[in-house]
Amino acid sequence: MFLNLKNHPFAVEAFFESSIVLTFAIPKCQFQDIIPPCLELDTFKDQWAFIAVAMVQTKNLRPKGFPKILGNDFFLIGYRVFVKYVNNAGKRLRGLYILKSETDKKKMEFFGNIFTHYKYTTTDIHQTKHSGTLQIHSNNSDFKILIDTTQNEDISLPDGSPFSDWKEARRFAGPLPFTFTFNPDTKKVLIIEGVRENWVPSPVRVIDYRFSFLDNLNMHDIKLANAFIIKDIPYYWKKGKLEQWIA
Repeated sequence: MFLNLKNHPFAVEAFFESSIVLTFAIPKCQFQDIIPPCLELDTFKDQWAFIAVAMVQTKNLRPKGFPKILGNDFFLIGYRVFVKYVNNAGKRLRGLYILKSETDKKKMEFFGNIFTHYKYTTTDIHQTKHSGTLQIHSNNSDFKILIDTTQNEDISLPDGSPFSDWKEARRFAGPLPFTFTFNPDTKKVLIIEGVRENWVPSPVRVIDYRFSFLDNLNMHDIKLANAFIIKDIPYYWKKGKLEQWIA
């Protein structure tokens, strides 16, 4: 019964006040032990695989259809791998595989870990705006980003990015339509589909960053590949769908 509750038993909606996503490129050979066998890496030029770090300020997060007054505001942080999955109908789906999730409130950790497999923990989140910059950092989780909020239209890709332009980079701008979880005991795949409107990511210049979680993966040649921001987006997740994985 409890395990069934974790399979996204109902749709959830929220309003994204902002979503900042940094995507890191890592040689694909270092990823194979991280994702389950039902998934394949979503790569670029068959060389680079990607981890996205998403920092989302949500408003009125609640079961879909419930009044906004029953919603809650949370800051969410997710570490996700870009993957593909071929479902039982033979359709190839692009999506994300969850490595870790964090939030700024115990309430989200509690209910998030009852109704999802997203592995939530609570941490401190601090945001500081100053002179055209935004800093988001956590002492307990030991991460920091500093971005330019002036939104200059001539933003360059990060140094060392494998992409040649922002058009290529936008293909790996999270979140993607689907998120996947795999149960190795039952060999079942849980598919969660996200639905959004007016999703137009804008490039953002990253001045500085540090993520201890990525450092602790002990991977080499990690490159910041792109960074995007979106604002004021209605978003909802459909009820989870389970299917048996056919190897």
